Amino acid sequence: MGPAGGLGAASAPAPGGGGFQAALGAANRLRQPSAIIPSATRGPGAAGAGSPPPPFAPSTAAAAAPAPAPAPAAAAGAATATAAAVRQQAVRQLSVQPEATVYAGPSPRNPARVTLRTIRKKYEQGEQLTMVTAYDYPSAVHVDAAGIDLLLVGDSVAMVVHGHDTTLPITLEEMLVHCKAAARGARRAFLVGDLPFGCYETDVRDAVRSAVRMLKEGGMDAVKLEGGSPARVEAARAIVETGVAVMGHVGLTPQSVSVIGGFRPQAQVAEEALRVLDQAQALQRAGCFALVLECIPGPIAAAITRSLTIPTIGIGAGGECSGQVLVYHDLLGMMSHPHHAKVTPKFCKQYAKVGETISAALQQYRQEVEERAFPGPRFSPYSISSSEVHSLAEALRKRGMGGAAQAVEEEAHRAAEAKAQLAAAAAAAGGGGPAGSKAPK
Repeated sequence: MGPAGGLGAASAPAPGGGGFQAALGAANRLRQPSAIIPSATRGPGAAGAGSPPPPFAPSTAAAAAPAPAPAPAAAAGAATATAAAVRQQAVRQLSVQPEATVYAGPSPRNPARVTLRTIRKKYEQGEQLTMVTAYDYPSAVHVDAAGIDLLLVGDSVAMVVHGHDTTLPITLEEMLVHCKAAARGARRAFLVGDLPFGCYETDVRDAVRSAVRMLKEGGMDAVKLEGGSPARVEAARAIVETGVAVMGHVGLTPQSVSVIGGFRPQAQVAEEALRVLDQAQALQRAGCFALVLECIPGPIAAAITRSLTIPTIGIGAGGECSGQVLVYHDLLGMMSHPHHAKVTPKFCKQYAKVGETISAALQQYRQEVEERAFPGPRFSPYSISSSEVHSLAEALRKRGMGGAAQAVEEEAHRAAEAKAQLAAAAAAAGGGGPAGSKAPK
């Protein structure tokens, strides 16, 4: 994408998506046995050939070796088995994937990723774009599974996760940690990382360096920067020319809260509206692929959207933008504390009250622990045989630990009784069905 081309034509390569896809392709090639098996195990002559033969093909070594007679069948079978063992061992040791995935469960096939081409196509067809913030692995998994188009690792993490009053304290190093976590959770959404305050304002080279780190280290597909001043436009142009996709942000820019005097709506007078419009057009000419319009009147956002040839993503900017974005914690109602309820933005619709559910669950947990109702026999799955209990108790008594020995025996007895009661209850429940029915296993 050229500096002045916005998203460009559909045939133009995506600045951020192409490099990210290339990295994924390189990782996939690394997992192939042919990429990690030493050439010595592929048969004689393979290292010197212009195009090495397929690994572990039984005919390769025989064709390359000038042996006067074929090897015996037993030797050939042993060689094949050895090669297979080497291949399996190499894959196990060098693959980037663990042998057993504990938390994620079975891994489905990779879905089709959202790219700049996808975004451009939806925009040209008049389809609304969706964007939601996410700051860690679990939230990114939720956003991705919901089919959201763009996932923003926003500097709003400073407020909703780190507990600051503004977005200013978050650093680039902290943002990179959140970007990495979100990138591991998102498999299809287009990933945009916020450049935090202080990492791109002083010099164009700092802006480029920070943007490159967001892609190389953070795993993002693009970056977002705030403001439309000449310095910001120049930084956006330099980043785009480096090969990094940029999303602009005008209207209310939270990183400028010190100058604008708080989180206040913008462009409510004609002169200011024209200034925001000029900034939006300048960022488009600099090569931004999309713009966030925050906290401006709907008519102003509609005018800006109509004047541009790139998508606009609104947040508190009416319904005529090309798409919408909300903060994960706000739209889910994560913050149920009265203080947070007071500072929830007026433009945010709460689609759930997750915070209330979380609070109720934590209070129930505390109550059950205090009443010794949890864990109970149902959530104490590990047992020890009576003979081992007897041996352990005797050993403890020999050490003069009579109290510990008594505790082992009493708890083992209680666990056995509880297990018997659970088994009886399950048998009774299974036998209460129609005649001839069997209890489920």
